Amino acid sequence: MDLFSQFDKTPKNLLSKNGKVFYYGVVLSRAKADFYYKSFLNTINWQNDKAIIFGKQVITKRKVAWYANSYFEYSYSNTTKTALIFTKELIALKLLIEKETNETYNSCLLNLYHDGSEGMAWHSDGEKDLKENGAIASLSLGAERKFGFKHKDTKETVYKILQHGSLLVMKDETQKHWLHSLPRTKKVHRPRINLTFRTIKK
Repeated sequence: MDLFSQFDKTPKNLLSKNGKVFYYGVVLSRAKADFYYKSFLNTINWQNDKAIIFGKQVITKRKVAWYANSYFEYSYSNTTKTALIFTKELIALKLLIEKETNETYNSCLLNLYHDGSEGMAWHSDGEKDLKENGAIASLSLGAERKFGFKHKDTKETVYKILQHGSLLVMKDETQKHWLHSLPRTKKVHRPRINLTFRTIKK
């Protein structure tokens, strides 16, 4: 099976209103997904994430890496990171995702969750450096995890299990009206890598 041979050309919007989230399902063959998973575990320059919360620096167990097509900066959680240059593997995935989703991306924030004890609380990606209403393409590798959305006003929730080698895209007004999270769980005992391709305003 080739890359994107099972790609769903017309995915359904998971949200009822005020945004668009498309889950394309598994878009990488098992062999390709395993290859990228093992490669990124061993070659990406992973660092513990840092955030300033209520004036205090917090260092997370979750590790991150920030790559882009040039050495520009990106600020979130009151910290600023300078991008490393895309690897050939990241470029290959970026080009394929761009082709299939008709979107463009100039950077990628990678997250490494070592097991189910690590996750992300409810939040939205509303940083001023991000392209307004731009698409964020999330490619999942490794352990399957539940991913949630919650409307900021109505509190409506939507959950989806993200599979190994699957793609989810958030776009339009999603970040303005919805929060998303990766709930912690005691049932997952192996790592998950999440690649979030996005567009930063230079």
